[in-house]
Amino acid sequence: MTERKASDLFVECLEAEGVRHVFGIPGEETLDLNASLDDSSITFIPVRHEQGGAYMADMYGRLTRRAGVCLGTLGPGATNLTTAVADALLDRSPLVALTGQADLERMHKESHQHIDVVSMFKPITKWNVRLNSARVIPEVVRKAFKVAEAQKPGPTHIELPEDVMAEEVDGAPLPARGGRRRPWPAGSYVPASSSARPCRAGPSPSSAAARRPGSAR
Repeated sequence: MTERKASDLFVECLEAEGVRHVFGIPGEETLDLNASLDDSSITFIPVRHEQGGAYMADMYGRLTRRAGVCLGTLGPGATNLTTAVADALLDRSPLVALTGQADLERMHKESHQHIDVVSMFKPITKWNVRLNSARVIPEVVRKAFKVAEAQKPGPTHIELPEDVMAEEVDGAPLPARGGRRRPWPAGSYVPASSSARPCRAGPSPSSAAARRPGSAR
């Protein structure tokens, strides 16, 4: 496998998870990711507000039972996602939120629009993480989707620092998951056990009372 940008590997991992659409607003810190999306089979759907993109991903997850994906940049882009991500948690909708972030080496300087997004998303997600190394992209993406779609479904979050996504990396997506577990049973499912046998109807209360000694006729 030849080396390529980490953003290319990240998008290949999204494709391996069956992602077909990403909803959101690009920013300076997500330019590499958006360029990789343009060269992929995934359709990026721009929205007017990050919250709307997250709600679209939320509804996509409810309707398809596969995690919807939304994207926002750092700072206000990330904070605008939180209401819809919290809604996905409360309504048990599978969702993966992606947010851009400043370079790792700039975070301690409290640079422009930098906030601790991972801590902010912690109480409203099932799992969330900052991508500190391009080498772990396949494992991180797989876990984000697996946790989002497992019972009980809900949102997960991956923070993508700009310098990590621009790194050159040699890697490949993990093999596609087979027999993906669904938290919703099929509509035609009926337990094939003796406990599922219908009970015989018993006597009605009125007829039982009529047979008791001394009851009114």
